[in-house]
Amino acid sequence: MLQVEKNDITAYSIYNVEQKKRTKINPLEDIYPALPHKQYQVIYADPPWDYGGKMQYDKTTIKDENIGFEKKIFLSSASFKYPTVKLKQLKELDVNSIAADDCILFMWTTGPQMANSIELGQAWGFEYKTIAFVWDKMVHNPGRYTLSQTEFVLAFKKGKFPQPRGARNVRQMVSIHRGEHSVKPVEIIDGITRMFPEQDKIELFARNNYIGWDNWGLEIPDEKIDIKTAGELDKKMRGNKKTECIQQELIFEDEQ
Repeated sequence: MLQVEKNDITAYSIYNVEQKKRTKINPLEDIYPALPHKQYQVIYADPPWDYGGKMQYDKTTIKDENIGFEKKIFLSSASFKYPTVKLKQLKELDVNSIAADDCILFMWTTGPQMANSIELGQAWGFEYKTIAFVWDKMVHNPGRYTLSQTEFVLAFKKGKFPQPRGARNVRQMVSIHRGEHSVKPVEIIDGITRMFPEQDKIELFARNNYIGWDNWGLEIPDEKIDIKTAGELDKKMRGNKKTECIQQELIFEDEQ
């Protein structure tokens, strides 16, 4: 009898129990604040995409690999980490009202959400243009087709290209090791800032409060912070180590 019950267990039957316990829910209209009464030439958005509670795929979910599912199965979902919003609700957000006549929209997406991203950009009043950035996370997630290792920032345009234009040497490919879930590399917003240094800019679904940017979302810190890329931080750390070495040498000389 026990063997029959074990055979009836599936990865999804385990997952569904965990999903009900761990999924975070935030209805857009009830939780998010009103959009600002201002228009921007640059909009940077990281929508909290809804994956319909889909479970990421790895071998622990295969019956023949994990007999009776005695080993703990891999459970991961965006909705476990933050409240996700369905495409229909995201479309209802009146982003067009804060977009200047000439405006660029940079939108984060993943492979499974690519088509939805283009649809959303169009619903917000923009035309899809290109993939502005590719983030190589330097570590992969389980995948049903290929191992997932990248995320993308799509570029959309409304009207003409905002002027004046800043840097023209910002690279599309960004290779930065993935950190905490959904935390994006600061090199992206740094690149956009260098491309459009003089324009009014806003980050939507923001988790940071960068100097030179307005922001909108649920997780914004009170104090403004400077944009520091991994390269700058690394340079600063190397500088600190150099200073420490000099100080040690001076102390050693004094002791002599």
